[in-house]
Amino acid sequence: MSDVRRLLDCARAVHAGRAAIAPAIAATSGLSAEGVELGFASLEQEATNVELRALVAAAGDADRVHVVLSSNVFVAPFRAIALARAAATQVTVRPSARDPVLTRALLRETATAGDGALTLVEDRDVDRIATGEVHVYGRDATIAAVRARVRPGVIVRGHGSGLGVAIVTETASIDAAAGALALDVVAFDQRGCLSPRVALVMGSPARAETFAAALHASLAVLGARIPRGALFADERADARRWRETVAFAGPVWEAEDHAVALVPEGSPLHLPPAGRHVTVVGVSTRDAVVAALAPFARFVVAVGTDDLGVASMTPAHARRSKLGAMQRPPLDGPVDARSA
Repeated sequence: MSDVRRLLDCARAVHAGRAAIAPAIAATSGLSAEGVELGFASLEQEATNVELRALVAAAGDADRVHVVLSSNVFVAPFRAIALARAAATQVTVRPSARDPVLTRALLRETATAGDGALTLVEDRDVDRIATGEVHVYGRDATIAAVRARVRPGVIVRGHGSGLGVAIVTETASIDAAAGALALDVVAFDQRGCLSPRVALVMGSPARAETFAAALHASLAVLGARIPRGALFADERADARRWRETVAFAGPVWEAEDHAVALVPEGSPLHLPPAGRHVTVVGVSTRDAVVAALAPFARFVVAVGTDDLGVASMTPAHARRSKLGAMQRPPLDGPVDARSA
């Protein structure tokens, strides 16, 4: 645990000096300056002994670990490196080519702190790794490609694509739940596996419609304070197709930097792309919640709700948190409990 605690010290140093690297993060991630500052609130800086023991247990043991990072969430490298460091005394880290800024800053701090176990490598062929583990973060296709290339005996732990889901119960305050969910949506412009893209609203169809309108209003207010950053070309194309598709199913509340679609219960559910897009579905019963989640349950990494008692309705592997806190899980293991 002491190794991870030293990493937390380094994370605090990076956070304290974030003004020096924030412009570069905005340029590489596509986030606005305000979005970068919001994202830094999710950088892990503290952990309890209980959480650290859970992280160490989840990390396991390895001779050495090679970490291959993705670019979806710029603060995610810290947890990935902490897990690798908890597992092994020798760790190499390949940063994302598109968004390497925080990784480099963190490893500069570890070098200054005298932790020689961590080495930054700009490129490394995984088929040259003879022992230990490879921890891969990114698309499922990337993980599959690494698994196909590693030598026999090298373990690959994949952390792949996923999404978050919100469940709003019958007793929740519509305005409070919409405001809290908007915070989870805006963080990282919805690019992370914890980011909610679907909101299941329990109760009548009218209640779901009221919530969709309230979420649209909350996203507009928050967007004025934290503008959405630039979308990449594929994200813009995905957003356009999604908006055109959901418009046939029900009303869509649109703005320049977000959209909220309302889909009737039982209709086919088209998952929205990143970029502050949310599908709201009215669900009349608890069984309807389970049925709505079933087609994509294996991709659900996080569930945010006003009532943590809904756990029995959600996938067992999903993290659960209060709405508004989905992007700040405790440092107790991988954010994605599906990983293997």
